[in-house]
Amino acid sequence: MSTQRDIVVEEVGTRLDKLLAEQLSEMTRSSIQKLFEDGMVTCGGVVLQKSAKLAPGDVVHVQIPDPQQMDLLPENIPLSIPYEDDDLLVVEKPKGMVVHPAAGNYSGTLVNALLYHCGSSLSGINGVMRPGIVHRIDKDTSGLLLVAKNDFAHTCLAEQIKTHSVVREYSAVVYGNLREEEGTVDLPIGRHPMERKKMAIIPENARNPGRHAVTHFHVVQRFRGFTQLTLRLETGRTHQIRVHMAALGHPVAGDPVYGPKKVISSLCGQCLHAGLIGFVHPRTGEYMEFFAPLPDYFVDFLAHLEALT
Repeated sequence: MSTQRDIVVEEVGTRLDKLLAEQLSEMTRSSIQKLFEDGMVTCGGVVLQKSAKLAPGDVVHVQIPDPQQMDLLPENIPLSIPYEDDDLLVVEKPKGMVVHPAAGNYSGTLVNALLYHCGSSLSGINGVMRPGIVHRIDKDTSGLLLVAKNDFAHTCLAEQIKTHSVVREYSAVVYGNLREEEGTVDLPIGRHPMERKKMAIIPENARNPGRHAVTHFHVVQRFRGFTQLTLRLETGRTHQIRVHMAALGHPVAGDPVYGPKKVISSLCGQCLHAGLIGFVHPRTGEYMEFFAPLPDYFVDFLAHLEALT
């Protein structure tokens, strides 16, 4: 079984894969790619390829397969849950935990823990491997995530993320000292052309352009060789903060991918914490905001820097 979504083309020369990524924000890029591979994207009865360019007014029909029966194993992993009701949860993910199962990580993930905690009460929009997952943070980034318990809540929260109305604020320690006290990074982000597991700054006029990405930052305190920042996402691209700060010449401390080759091993990954999230509740219409204090690893690193300054 499947659900049909009809999308109207509005601009001349719009790439179809880019259009679907914008209109189906609740789906991952790999899921959208599979729709093309399975012939689920058509116009006028013709199966379309992802590079197809259509005329304004054309209607694209997308058949989205219904979620399959989940066969992941629930695991009794303790969760820190600042808020929960019948529609959603706000979960504080610890550093080192993968959000959802994927190759090499089929257990010990946040999804495994959520299946134990919520049972079958999770949205199915993102399929069997990502039940309830509205957005993600990296394995070695700690902090707050929204989880949907039903498709109604999931669709509403995904729309808020798409329109950039969800408030997401991070704390980070970066290498070096920024000249400005605050600023904005507005650089498009896309898949690295040579290293497929990495993201990079890709100009919007490139053959495979990057996606619009904006990060606002504010200096909290300065140390010898490092700076603590508060960062607010205007968009939410993969590795956005890590890529943007590296592009400024100030990668996140401990980042093994975008930082110096000699990493700060004691941090076990990037010093980055999703400390604040704000959104409108999908059922009540009330604006809600939650805060997670800096975790121990972050506080300990700040104390270490303070002692060296």
